[in-house]
Amino acid sequence: MSTTAFPSDIQIAQSATLRPITDVAAELGLVPEEIDQHGRYMAKLPLALAQRPARGRLVLVTAISPTPAGEGKSTVSVGLAQALRRIGTNAVLALREPSLGPVFGVKGGAAGGGYSQVLPMEEINLHFTGDFHAIASAHNLLSALLDNHLAQGNVLDLDTRRISWPRTIDMNDRALRHAVLGLGGATHGVPREERWVIVPASEVMAIVALARDYTDLQQRLGRIVVGTRPLPSRTPVRASDLGAEQAMSILLKHALRPNLVQTLEGGPAIVHAGPFGNIAHGCNSLVATQTALALGDVVVTEAGFGSDLGAEKFFDIVCRTGGLNPEAAVLVATVRSLKMQGGAAKTALDTEDLNALERGLPHLDHHIGNVRQFGVPVVVALNRRTTDSSAELDRVMRYCAELGVPVAYTDVFVRGGEGGEELARAVLALLDNGGSKFQPLYDTVLPIKEKINTIVQRVYGGDGADFTPAAERGIAWLEANGMGDTPVCMAKTQYSLTDNPERLCRPRDFRITVTDVSGSAGAGFVVARCGDIMTMPGLPKSPAADRMSMTADGVTSGLS
Repeated sequence: MSTTAFPSDIQIAQSATLRPITDVAAELGLVPEEIDQHGRYMAKLPLALAQRPARGRLVLVTAISPTPAGEGKSTVSVGLAQALRRIGTNAVLALREPSLGPVFGVKGGAAGGGYSQVLPMEEINLHFTGDFHAIASAHNLLSALLDNHLAQGNVLDLDTRRISWPRTIDMNDRALRHAVLGLGGATHGVPREERWVIVPASEVMAIVALARDYTDLQQRLGRIVVGTRPLPSRTPVRASDLGAEQAMSILLKHALRPNLVQTLEGGPAIVHAGPFGNIAHGCNSLVATQTALALGDVVVTEAGFGSDLGAEKFFDIVCRTGGLNPEAAVLVATVRSLKMQGGAAKTALDTEDLNALERGLPHLDHHIGNVRQFGVPVVVALNRRTTDSSAELDRVMRYCAELGVPVAYTDVFVRGGEGGEELARAVLALLDNGGSKFQPLYDTVLPIKEKINTIVQRVYGGDGADFTPAAERGIAWLEANGMGDTPVCMAKTQYSLTDNPERLCRPRDFRITVTDVSGSAGAGFVVARCGDIMTMPGLPKSPAADRMSMTADGVTSGLS
């Protein structure tokens, strides 16, 4: 099929014949009374399923660092699940929910692509079952209760200059990064500075993604730190001090339950929660993964961006929190991306360039090493493009052989599950070999600085971290207030192993600058912000929204 004739993602999705969600659920052993349907093709699953004993084996899909050339991690995840089912394995897919900001901004949707998508594609990429709206509502309820407390006399003695709880919205809106609210006189609140974060960066999103049940959800919500009292005490004020956790949990009652949908080939997919991998922990919910493990024999899940971000956080935060045991990993790479890592221009990627590829291969080696150091065996998924030359593909295959790493071609974008059967067999071979000896990278009782330096040195390949005065103060406050013995969630650019997005491939002799360290007490980790990473993205000059349209009869186009 020629490139010009190949249909768009939304055209493929709109032409697909979906199975009733009750049929998909039945394959997992669930009767209609056990699910709450949202129309014919989506359903909420019972939270109790996540408490069942795990029977499945867990496979993580990660990737090399993203480039404008595209790697196709979500597409490979869907294609792998489809391929496993094609060769007779009861596979269940677990993915994150897309955020509206990137969908209408620069990134587009996150439901896979081509003939490896999760459906119904439009609903998943847009409002879906309302989870993001519930998370935003619960988050902003806490904000409203906080400002109402200030207006009603501030009995808790919150320092308005040290309020750390922001507001949230699920859209890229740079104008909301810094604002002033409460203007207009005494009846309109207490004037103070405010900021907004995008919903995937909300601590409530992280809590929903990590909570095990309703009791755990309420306890985590109550632990949220909204600000501090004035000097000299600077003691934390929490959501529980405002009496907010019960009302917040009511808004999140249904959002905590995972969502069942299907792949383009009709297999089960559990899509739930959506923290970003560069500013949060970047994985679907823990209850979604645990539910999949209770229902399937092999579970395919994905972590955001490269192994230095999503995979590290999956291993060090999610697996530690949920007691998960990943037994294999897939590392997605493309010739085009490796050539960009080697210095090739984006406009020249369709031309054979073995020199650029050779310069970029150490980047692949670094990501392979990242996964291996957690004790998890890895297979490289080489996502083929029609413009890749035989010589380029052969060089990557030989390079992996030199490293002793299995590699499999994938064509899942064009061929769906059929194009991922080679990868599926390679994954099953890893599982059959039983070589996983998973172990997190660090002990959480270590000082915060030591944990950060461990990640910088062992995952990024840097010499260590430098801490600004603000970061030093943040670390001292966290450790003094009982929040130093948690995992660390690094907020860093996804485009480089360093904190500088322009430094590609495998940089050496660099240090990471940590600009701020703050606590997410409800989520159960501390966040270390590196470089100029932001929790509220902006729209590009030409947003994806500009290319979307809808006909008079409600047919959408331009969504991808």
